[in-house]
Amino acid sequence: MGRVKLKVLGLSYSQTQSGAYALVLAEESGDRRIPIIIGGFEAQAIAIELEALKPPRPLTHDLFVNFAMAFKIELIEVTIHRLEEGIFYSELLCDNGGSRIKIDARTSDAVALAIRFGSPIYTTNEILDKAGIILPVEDRIRTDKSEKPEWPSKKYQNYSLTELKEMLQKAVEQENYEEASNIRDEIHKREK
Repeated sequence: MGRVKLKVLGLSYSQTQSGAYALVLAEESGDRRIPIIIGGFEAQAIAIELEALKPPRPLTHDLFVNFAMAFKIELIEVTIHRLEEGIFYSELLCDNGGSRIKIDARTSDAVALAIRFGSPIYTTNEILDKAGIILPVEDRIRTDKSEKPEWPSKKYQNYSLTELKEMLQKAVEQENYEEASNIRDEIHKREK
């Protein structure tokens, strides 16, 4: 059946479902991508960690990590092991120092935890054959360079860098992470 290591390529708005997002995972040594439709809260949990944003209070996935670390439980890996009727099924492989335990998890939660723990994510060739897509050459070139598409910055063009940093802090405090992510992108673009 063969395991394939994946990496998180990014998040985008779902073009097929309103209010949903596509989590895009890519095989580490290949061209196939797996788009997984997830909800807004799950996307937010992943985006916060990808963007290295620090919320004022721990979110659910952060609480889980803190709990696991307090009891010396390590997340060894995440495996997306099944695909049925468009739903991806995942499991966490955890180690408490004495035994290894597999725990069923939603794929969005499993990925959010894998990012926080720095754990690898795997799937099977069979799932990649079923759900994997290959991006056109021009998209592959852009993503292989790890470049983000340019965000429209007209919304922020009249603000100074200092004002943007204050807006970023306020957005994080108000737990408006999507706005915080957009402001952070604008700040990074200006600081280059």
